[in-house]
Amino acid sequence: MVARHDQTTDPELRAALLQARRGTAFFARKLNELSDAELDGDTLLPGWTRRHITAHIGYNARAIARLVEWAATGVETPMYASTEVRDHEINFGATLSPIALRHLFDHSAVHLNVEWRDLPEDAWHHKVRTIQGREVPASETVWMRTREVWMHAVDLDNGARFQDIPVPVLERLLKDITGAWKTRGTDAGLLVKVTDRDLTFGDTAAASATVVSGPLASVVEWAAGRGSDGVTAVDPAASPSAVPAAPKWI
Repeated sequence: MVARHDQTTDPELRAALLQARRGTAFFARKLNELSDAELDGDTLLPGWTRRHITAHIGYNARAIARLVEWAATGVETPMYASTEVRDHEINFGATLSPIALRHLFDHSAVHLNVEWRDLPEDAWHHKVRTIQGREVPASETVWMRTREVWMHAVDLDNGARFQDIPVPVLERLLKDITGAWKTRGTDAGLLVKVTDRDLTFGDTAAASATVVSGPLASVVEWAAGRGSDGVTAVDPAASPSAVPAAPKWI
């Protein structure tokens, strides 16, 4: 029996798919390390238990799969009917039995993987629309999923760290986060420097700015609002100061 492979031959897209699949496997490992009782535990996200995160990751796979189906068929299939529907779905999913919750994650991940695998080469360029209303090519769904599984594996608060996330994922996360700040104008007077990479983001045109710096993983953790360990801040007077809270990302 001949094994089935991704229809796309684009090397960059295939590498991106591999990163998403590795992130899914990493999330699965951290989830499977938890007992059923531990699913009730708190996470790095206020108000969300591990049940909420697991439900979110499961339903997110289904939502992204709908976008891939849209690209394949040309029939508009939104991620969700509304943000209210999405939130209700997550809250409902958090009430499922442990075995149902685990099956939701497993089955939805397989479904998304099959949709990606079977998407024809030319359909990856077809435009779809995210829950935020952005029109993006279907190839963007790979990054959308990559970001979710890697970050939320850390949010499970089960030993995963931002240092476990691959460098290319961390770099793109930081670019996305600081790009959102710039779009909203919330990075005024703030400069972000990565000390173990030649990366600088933020208000580079400011005559004086508060400079937040640290290793890539620590800076992304801070920028994503998950903590400030490993980062330092210097105010415009060139004196150390308390690390400020990062501007809102999403």
